[in-house]
Amino acid sequence: MKRAKISGLLLIFLAVFPVYSQTDSTQVQLQDTAHPNLLQRMALKREMKIKEGKLMITPFLAPGYTPELGLTFAAGGLVSFKTDKKDPLMKRSSIPVSISYSTRKALVFSTQLTSYWLHDKVRLNGDFWLKNMPDNYWGIGYEKASTVPKSDSTTAYHRLWWWVNPRVLYQIFNDFFIGLNVDYNFTQGKNASLPVADDPYYVEYNDRPLNGGMGIIIRYDSRDVPVDARKGWYFNFTTTAYSTKLGGDNNYQIYLVDYRQYKTIKRDGSTLAWQIKGRFGSGSIPYGEMAQLGTPFDLRGYHWGQYRDRNMAFAILEYRYMFWRKKKNRLSKSGAVGWLAGGTVYHEWEKTTSLNRWLPNGGIGYRLEVQPRMMLRIDMGFGRNTNGFYFNFYQAF
Repeated sequence: MKRAKISGLLLIFLAVFPVYSQTDSTQVQLQDTAHPNLLQRMALKREMKIKEGKLMITPFLAPGYTPELGLTFAAGGLVSFKTDKKDPLMKRSSIPVSISYSTRKALVFSTQLTSYWLHDKVRLNGDFWLKNMPDNYWGIGYEKASTVPKSDSTTAYHRLWWWVNPRVLYQIFNDFFIGLNVDYNFTQGKNASLPVADDPYYVEYNDRPLNGGMGIIIRYDSRDVPVDARKGWYFNFTTTAYSTKLGGDNNYQIYLVDYRQYKTIKRDGSTLAWQIKGRFGSGSIPYGEMAQLGTPFDLRGYHWGQYRDRNMAFAILEYRYMFWRKKKNRLSKSGAVGWLAGGTVYHEWEKTTSLNRWLPNGGIGYRLEVQPRMMLRIDMGFGRNTNGFYFNFYQAF
């Protein structure tokens, strides 16, 4: 906890630095246009890039802390652009890229593509991850996750995982989309402690690490800005079949249901957001592809992968508040969030009726707008006997 607090203070200091290089030109009143200072020139240049839809890059270097990685040091940046510079209504596409290394010798690379094409008739999205790290595996099910003690002799192993998930969506009418989901992933462990090596799921699937799947996406999306929504709602249903016929080692199906809604309270920048999400599986699901809680995008603060099973469900209520600059009569680039959440993993739904099987979650966070409606996210999440400190781009949902 002490390391997390120290890391948090340092991260906030480093994260605030881009404010000076990303100053909005509306703040700058040039007194001498013949000799503008450096900050003024940078502000004007940035404003021109935004208006002209040009490529923008925001680099970062910062530490963080999560239960599974420990103290981490990350480097990367946020790249944004317009696919049609002549269309004033076209949203900016974006690609955050991050590579990090932790004190536990964990190497993590991630990038997420959000892009808009042909006047938003076509959307290309994608998640691309790589993790090569010492990790822990408790087994499958809520009981094992909550009762097996974490230690080098009970849960430790080394995990290599990668995930490639491009998605293509086409707008049928208004805010309604249909699309194709392509998913290839790989999970393989080594140097496993004895209980992990004897786990029946680990024994069955560790030598069958590759999975390939394709599926259909049905989506309604009326959000104003998908990466920083302040109004509108989102509903997504995805069904994906994984098969040896697609080059994978296993046959199973995954169904994903995701509902989100956003409501502006009193003024712009004051947003109440909520999400209800479920992931349900059938067939021969490998241990690495079981539904999991504790990611940076759901119950922040839990160990990612501790709670896993065939099915998962959670709900989050989050309040987001961008500060107001009275002197400028506009929104600040800084904001804060707070959230409450709960979720569970399960094999049979009947067992989830007991409240002690639901994981409580809550936390607070800081937001910094490093590019128009694109946030740097710093979150401190708390769960049952656990906590985590996260550094990401985009809102959590």
